[in-house]
Amino acid sequence: DVQLQASGGGLVQTGGSLRLSCAASGLTFDDYAIGWLRQVPGKEREVVSCISRSDNTKYYADSVKGRFTISDDNAKNTVYLQMNSLKPEDTAVYYCAVILSGRGSLWSPNTYDYWGQGTLVTVSS
Repeated sequence: DVQLQASGGGLVQTGGSLRLSCAASGLTFDDYAIGWLRQVPGKEREVVSCISRSDNTKYYADSVKGRFTISDDNAKNTVYLQMNSLKPEDTAVYYCAVILSGRGSLWSPNTYDYWGQGTLVTVSS
């Protein structure tokens, strides 16, 4: 049974940093991709970043390039999202999710097969 546990959200001021963690169980880290997505109430979920386990390629949405860094720790089966220079527009519920099927674009939330619970990130101005 695949389970993802996201943590690390909180309240931070503009320009601050947070590190999100996603602990995965029930899957091997050779699975296709693990990503971070976010959702603001009333808006659709968007993919923020994704790491492909097959070739360790990392992907970032334009809105977070240069500020966010995705990484993983195979020994701990954990994926991290280091978020620096946070802006109020980064405020959202952040989710980690995994693609197992390999079908579809990693930029589409519908491609992700399993989701963790969200963790709220609030950036105050």
